[in-house]
Amino acid sequence: MTGSALTADERVRDVRFSEDSLIVDLKDGRAISVPLEWYPRLASAAPQQRGKWEVCAGGYGIHWPDLDEDLSTEGLLRGAPVPRAKTARPVKRPVRRRGKTRRR
Repeated sequence: MTGSALTADERVRDVRFSEDSLIVDLKDGRAISVPLEWYPRLASAAPQQRGKWEVCAGGYGIHWPDLDEDLSTEGLLRGAPVPRAKTARPVKRPVRRRGKTRRR
């Protein structure tokens, strides 16, 4: 086989935002674009906070120190939004009957 084989390099090169998307450029030339609403901390952050990010996890992660948010390129490529917090459901309690009941 002649020529060079292409290899994927899923490490982060750059991070940017559009009005409603997070876009991560990878070292191999690909760009991952995901809905910003998938990441509530980023969606509600000020542009200055979003712009303050750093590469972590050997190049495969992104950390926003001001927001305490971490994302991985693996999760972004998999299309994995942040899990939504489950709302507490009211506890069902047994109904208490007053007085004694007789079975016939």
